[in-house]
Amino acid sequence: MSRISLVVPACNEEKYLGRTLASVHGAVEFYQRERDGDVEVIVVDNNSTDGTTEIARRGHNKDGKHHLRQVGLGLLLERETGLPLWWCAYPGDLHDSRLFASVIEEFFEVVEGLSGTKERLTVVMDKGMNSDGNYAVIDEHRRIHFITTYSLHYAPDLASVPLSRFSPVDTEKNRRLSGEGLSEQKLLAYRTRGAFWGKERAVVITYNPQTARKQEYIFSEKLSQVRGELLSMRALVREGAPHWRDAGKVLNRYSRLCERLHIRGDLYELSLEETDSGLRMEFRKNQYAVEKRRLLFGKNMIVTDNTDWTTEEIIFASLDRWEVENGFRQSKDEDLVGVQPLRHFTDSKIRCHLFCCVAALTYLRRLEKRLEETGVKRTAKGVMEDMRHLHSVLTITDRGRNPVRRLETPSKTQAEVLKALGYRIDKRGVLQLLKA
Repeated sequence: MSRISLVVPACNEEKYLGRTLASVHGAVEFYQRERDGDVEVIVVDNNSTDGTTEIARRGHNKDGKHHLRQVGLGLLLERETGLPLWWCAYPGDLHDSRLFASVIEEFFEVVEGLSGTKERLTVVMDKGMNSDGNYAVIDEHRRIHFITTYSLHYAPDLASVPLSRFSPVDTEKNRRLSGEGLSEQKLLAYRTRGAFWGKERAVVITYNPQTARKQEYIFSEKLSQVRGELLSMRALVREGAPHWRDAGKVLNRYSRLCERLHIRGDLYELSLEETDSGLRMEFRKNQYAVEKRRLLFGKNMIVTDNTDWTTEEIIFASLDRWEVENGFRQSKDEDLVGVQPLRHFTDSKIRCHLFCCVAALTYLRRLEKRLEETGVKRTAKGVMEDMRHLHSVLTITDRGRNPVRRLETPSKTQAEVLKALGYRIDKRGVLQLLKA
């Protein structure tokens, strides 16, 4: 396979380098798709002095935009309210586990300085934070505990535990499902112990039947799609079509297909053999790998050092990660928060921008909590979308000279929000405080 190196010299080209690399990246993708060549892009920095930043670094990007500079945002949220307690900006090429190790001491100082934290504290984390070093530091703090998720790919014995050993979890939703005669949809759990990161921990495996059915449907669709692509590939190989005569290139195309569909490459086994008449290709489904993958559907593994907690307490605490994830989802909303696009290059401006975004997240969450206190269960996004349709109008009477600004008559939901915030619109269209 040929290898091409593209060298891009740069001296104080920060203003244009991103655009250049975007163009180069498009050309590289086209070449790899058509020629199956290996391409590397090397940027040579010739002592640039135009504000190179330590925070914004190029690294892996989930959207495939690896050529862009990446900035990471770390958030610590309080479990009950979902309000941000602490945040940090970090280089985008820094892995989550390494980030946690670098800020963990500062994090402990923050949470220990809060009121009402004289008892033990439990940090709910994602599996991206898992590392021996991080949990060694947590284990050293007597009052700090953790709850995290763990990939069942690395615990095949637990993944294969039969569902007959699982029990229904005592949740409000499960009780409702029982009353509706839908017991087969209940959330189930299996509890055990295991050695993780040098110590014995409590382990809970949950099983959600609805999630399992959804994952099975998506998985079957992808398997069917891969099979269809493989049939087309085999036909091209048999015809001896250009670019389909080299076994390495065919395997490379299959790998890229699996990567595009986010599916493991070992679910199908490819056989490529050189014969007198040319390259021959056969394939078959790896039933063992397929069934092994199906064992994971609907299951989630939780690990904690809170061994005295009930199974329900562990599950509820782990589910509270949704508050953090919801905060990150809101941060991507251009109208409400607007973390992206980030139009800054220097560290100070990046931090200032992210601070404003975290402040916006705080206000949005405060709005939701204020509404919850009055019995109104709505998302901040829905409320903001509703309230932006409450217009003001200018009216001029027949004999009047000066226009008078008035508010429209609010809808039922708009009036509900205003009341929760302590306001009302009177008959004259004027915003008034509600009397205590």
